[in-house]
Amino acid sequence: MVGGIAMDFPANEAASFSSPPRLPRRLRRRLSLVDCNKTPNTAEQIETKLRLADLRRQEYYEKLSSKARAKPRSPSRCSSQEEDLGQRLEAKLQAAEKKRLSILESAQMRLAKLDELRQAARSGVEMRFEKERQKLGSKVESRFQQAEANRMLMLKAYRQRRATLKERSSQSLLRKTAREKKYKERVCAAINQKRAAAEKKRLGLLEAEKKRACARMLQVQSVAKSVSHQREIERRAKRDQLEDRLQRAKRQRAEYLRQRGRLQSSFQLSWNRMHKQADLLSRKLARCWRRFLRLRRTTFALAKDYDALKINVKSVKSMPFEQLAILIESIDTLQTVKGLLDRLESRLKVSRAVASINYPSSFDNIDHLLKRVASPKRRTTPRTSLRSREAKKVGSVRDKARTSVKLSRYPVRVVLCAYMILGHPDAVFSGRGESEISLAKSAEEFVREFELLLKVILEGPIHSSDDEADSALPKHLTFRSQLGAFDKAWCSYLNCFVVWKVKDAQLLVEDLVRAACHLELSMIQTCKMTPEGETGDLTHDMKAIQKQVTEDQKLLREKVHHLSGDAGLERMNSALSETRVNYFQAKETGSPSVLKTTHIISPSSPSQTLGLSAASSDKKPSRVVRSLFREADTTHHEGALSSVPKPNLGLQLGSSSQNLVTENELIVNEFLHEQKQAFADIFNVTGKDKNDVQSKIRQTMEKAFWDGIIESVKQEEPNYDRIIQLMREVRDEICEMAPQSWKQEIIEAIDVDILSEVLKSGNLDIDYLGKILEFSLVTLRRLSAPANDDEMMAIHQSLRKELDEICQTRDESNFSSVTAMIKGLRFILEQIQVLKQEISKARIRIMEPLLKGPTGVQYLRNAFANHHGSPSDANNSLPLTVQWLSSVWNCKDQEWQEHTISCSTLMSSGGPSQGFVPSTALRSGGSFLVKPNQDSISTSATDITGNQQPECKGERVDLLARLGLLKLVSGVSGLTEEALPETFKLNLSRLRAVQAQIQKIIVTSVR
Repeated sequence: MVGGIAMDFPANEAASFSSPPRLPRRLRRRLSLVDCNKTPNTAEQIETKLRLADLRRQEYYEKLSSKARAKPRSPSRCSSQEEDLGQRLEAKLQAAEKKRLSILESAQMRLAKLDELRQAARSGVEMRFEKERQKLGSKVESRFQQAEANRMLMLKAYRQRRATLKERSSQSLLRKTAREKKYKERVCAAINQKRAAAEKKRLGLLEAEKKRACARMLQVQSVAKSVSHQREIERRAKRDQLEDRLQRAKRQRAEYLRQRGRLQSSFQLSWNRMHKQADLLSRKLARCWRRFLRLRRTTFALAKDYDALKINVKSVKSMPFEQLAILIESIDTLQTVKGLLDRLESRLKVSRAVASINYPSSFDNIDHLLKRVASPKRRTTPRTSLRSREAKKVGSVRDKARTSVKLSRYPVRVVLCAYMILGHPDAVFSGRGESEISLAKSAEEFVREFELLLKVILEGPIHSSDDEADSALPKHLTFRSQLGAFDKAWCSYLNCFVVWKVKDAQLLVEDLVRAACHLELSMIQTCKMTPEGETGDLTHDMKAIQKQVTEDQKLLREKVHHLSGDAGLERMNSALSETRVNYFQAKETGSPSVLKTTHIISPSSPSQTLGLSAASSDKKPSRVVRSLFREADTTHHEGALSSVPKPNLGLQLGSSSQNLVTENELIVNEFLHEQKQAFADIFNVTGKDKNDVQSKIRQTMEKAFWDGIIESVKQEEPNYDRIIQLMREVRDEICEMAPQSWKQEIIEAIDVDILSEVLKSGNLDIDYLGKILEFSLVTLRRLSAPANDDEMMAIHQSLRKELDEICQTRDESNFSSVTAMIKGLRFILEQIQVLKQEISKARIRIMEPLLKGPTGVQYLRNAFANHHGSPSDANNSLPLTVQWLSSVWNCKDQEWQEHTISCSTLMSSGGPSQGFVPSTALRSGGSFLVKPNQDSISTSATDITGNQQPECKGERVDLLARLGLLKLVSGVSGLTEEALPETFKLNLSRLRAVQAQIQKIIVTSVR
């Protein structure tokens, strides 16, 4: 039996494992994939894979063992070899098992080493990844910071570009606005000139039309008068004929009736006569009623007109104070209310005479109260001290007639004051004392009764039911009963109103005493009186001053006695004596507090005048209720003198006076008068009115000058000397304005010698001439303000285009080139003058704060002293001023007395800070304000009045200056410098403007 070996295992198979282990390709590929993917397997995954591999190996061994079984043989051989085969197989199996175990152990060791290598590689990879991540993070952070810094720089640059663009746009807008403003001003000036000319022409045509209409009216009246006279004659003749016929008819009828002798006929005759008389009486009554309706109107119509004014409690409380004041001060309102109140007064008299109503006896006769609130009549002409006896007699007769006039029981302005007190008590009252509280209550009661009376007139008698809450009112109100209640409330209100006005009378007495003290002090200083009252040798002017002061003090004493009686006179006398004592004491000690008002008659400098005006401007009158107590014919325009236009200083530059004033004095004077833009008129010569003779002469001379230059180069042998001279002048002017570092460049660019050679050679080099003009224009633009760059650039571009057009039309004589050069040269000279004016204006603006202060006043004072000498020789060096003051010296006291008398009845304020409205000519230089409350007095005075001057308080210098100024501007003929006082030489144009305004107001009021 032949045995076979199914498997042959080499004997040295253990030696095959002695070589270093080598991973299979499949495992190396997997490890490389794991390393590439960077996702290493965990220990559990490796154990799982090892178990799966062990299972596959067992299956593989079983498969091999099944294949290695011996083939079946014959039984004879099988029995002998079975044991040997089993042993060999067992040995092989054991050897295979050992080999497998060794392989398994080596594989496990290899896998363990691989795991260690994998863990080491993994930790290395992780460390390398962390380092790279940190490195990349630091790089990213640095790049981010760099990007942020770059972004901030770009944003900053962008913002700077936007700011620059915005600044350029704003500057261009400002320049455009300035150009438009200048254009509008020029247009407005032209419109105003045309309007003034049209107005003047219209006034002339209107005056001529008036004259023609008056002539036609006189002619028509004469014709109508003759026709009416003729008709009256015919009417009388016809009436005589009718009367004769009626008499004959009556006689015949009477004879006929007597003949009949019937009683019925006699009764019928008497009945007819009675019927005719009744018919005639009814016609007369109807005619009188129609005439009454047409002329005086009914009480219902008057009440309806008043109701249309919408002056009631609700409306005045909701209406602003200024609107209420304007409504109350209007002429229509005053006339309507006066008509209604006069009718109520007449109805009250009739009702009292017919029904004998029992009015309160204490308030029945209120004439003493009405005299305190009545407005004094203004004199139409100023009084002088040189009146004749006949004029005095006429004045006394008028005064007697004026005192005999019956006072109205219900003054219109006092009645309207009740509504103002009720609607705006804070604006009327300066405090809340007992008199103010009682006046407010009485005004409320009076207004309530007055509105009830109007309701009764308009709606008829009022029937109130028992359910009404107001139990104070009677259940049945008729016109008669309500008229009695209205008059009772009026008497109570008038009494409280007069008590409230007593405080103003006291303030007026204080002002009068102060004015008398100023007059006394002025007389002592002027007449050089001694403490014993001796005056020594007095001149004619001093005697006139002493006489005038005595008359003024006499008038002031009369007024003080009228206001406060003997106590006021004693207080005035004590104040005068105290003033004299204080003056002489201060004179002995040398104190300047009292001596500062010396030289009253000598012309004062502008600084002194301003000082005196400022001293009297601490208290400014307010226009609240007292504005209602002006006379009905007063045509005062608030701020008429404060709105004087700015003077044209050019009118004074050509003065022909002996002592000429300079432009510097004019500029300083305008600055002191708060005319900020006045100095511009001195330099803006070309911007004046075209109708100005000087402007026309200047333009004509300029045109003749340039025409002469053009004619000189038109000749056969052109003369360029004047052009060279002008070019040298351009160079010198530019060098004078330019900095020192530019002068060499300017001299090299504008070489007059080379220019003269070019011009005299006959071959005009247009390029060279153009370079000179271009350099001059560029230099002027560099010297001018940056704000004018765009405007100057546009002007220069237009000039270049114009010169290019002129040069393009060149002829053989090169005359067009010369014309273009002359035109450019003229333009450059004009621009140089404009630039010099701008430089002068800038320098003056820099000096503006200095000129407005004491330095400006001192400068004018020194200049005035240089022109006219020292103040000690004022009587000889200032004859016009002495003559001017002497002309108003004799009438100043009467004017002041008239002013104080008219103002005494207008006192309606209880507080010392509220003034009154002056009603005389002394109000010149100042106006009044409407102050809604006491806290806003100073603010409103500053914001509204602007250049408003203080009201005259009676000081000697202020009084003389105002009266003198009024006399100057009230003249019919225009003011001239020859007739103007020396102290007003700088303000001639301002006085002319005021004179023009006054004449315009007079013409308007006369029309």
